[in-house]
Amino acid sequence: MLILLSAIFVAAYAAIAFEHPLRINKTATALIAAGLLWTILATMYGGGHEVGEGLTEAVAETAQIVFFLMGAMTIVEVVDAHNGFEVITSRIRTSSQTTLLWLVGFVTFFLSAVLDNLTTTIVMISLIRKLIGNHEDRLFFAGMIVVAANAGGAWSPIGDVTTTMLWIGGQITPLAIMQSVFLASLANLVVPLAVTAYALRGRRIAPPDAPVVRNGGQAATAERNLMFVLGICCLVAVPVFKTVTHLPPFLGILFGLGVLWLVGELLHRSKDDEAKQHLTMVHALKNIDMSSVVFFIGILLAVAALGHSGILATLAGWLDRTFGRLDVVVLLIGLVSAVVDNVPLVAATMGMYDLAQHPPNSFLWEFVAYCAGTGGSILIIGSAAGVAAMGMERIHFFWYAKRIGGLALLGYCAGAVVYLLQYRLAHG
Repeated sequence: MLILLSAIFVAAYAAIAFEHPLRINKTATALIAAGLLWTILATMYGGGHEVGEGLTEAVAETAQIVFFLMGAMTIVEVVDAHNGFEVITSRIRTSSQTTLLWLVGFVTFFLSAVLDNLTTTIVMISLIRKLIGNHEDRLFFAGMIVVAANAGGAWSPIGDVTTTMLWIGGQITPLAIMQSVFLASLANLVVPLAVTAYALRGRRIAPPDAPVVRNGGQAATAERNLMFVLGICCLVAVPVFKTVTHLPPFLGILFGLGVLWLVGELLHRSKDDEAKQHLTMVHALKNIDMSSVVFFIGILLAVAALGHSGILATLAGWLDRTFGRLDVVVLLIGLVSAVVDNVPLVAATMGMYDLAQHPPNSFLWEFVAYCAGTGGSILIIGSAAGVAAMGMERIHFFWYAKRIGGLALLGYCAGAVVYLLQYRLAHG
């Protein structure tokens, strides 16, 4: 029976990895896998009470992540509806590709840590479309944005879904992950950025033939600035909220969502319905990517079924016996995340290793946060940021693998070396 469970999960994993050639949405695959795995588990135990309790516990843990993601995505959506991100993008002015590359790289790196890597990728690619007319040049910038966004998300508890999962699961804490993984993530960015900047030296920016017109733009400047600042504050305040109250992060993000909602209602209450409709929180809720949210539900519940069956514990034992070193195991997890989604990988890792054996902020969890967060940059399909860039700029899989994949791998290895050296120096 355990072989059957493993086979179903592997088949689902493969379908998720090859979502585009199969033309089957990964969300459908994840939901079917979750339903099949828990159904088979219930059949194994005769529909026993133990399976029901396990499912209830899995749903509670999954709901915390889903509520957090929905709140964060909605806040970002309403800020974008007010053209709030123009506060950042309108201030970047240069005619040198090298200078622009460094600016875009570091803005993406730090913005991703505050928002998330997917949203930041969308914002920054929208920016370079306004600044760069040559499509081939834009592809290089888009590739480096993917690398920078994933690097920036790895050292922040709210910068990547996987770090958020580890934070909510109690494997990491905000201050510790920022202190421990920041230098490694910075190396992951700087090394490929330096190589690319050297290749682009002396080249000038070819501006676009016509400016890209942004949708919306009806919010006044004061409204735009207010919603931008308030939205960013709501996101940044979540780690502080958890530290002060010791309550789950999802409550902090929902609290911030409520505050932003109230301010938006007061801000636009004198406008007629047609003028304010696209600026409202109700409209933002309709525009968030619910397909991704439901995918997380499906894949997390599927992984929870494997954990309940004992398969993940068995896998952890096999990895330890085969490789004997946690650093090698985690490095391999990061490399695998270049091929498949890092969300189920991290979920599986969380199920494989016990917090009693590997307490919060231990080597395992911090290194997993780095490797799983940045390994997805090696291939275009390895991260949500990469998939978004692929769709926005029509980046071909093999173009990215040839031009950006090697640079991303170089950065991945450089960051891993930095983290391992830092850990060894700090722990003797």
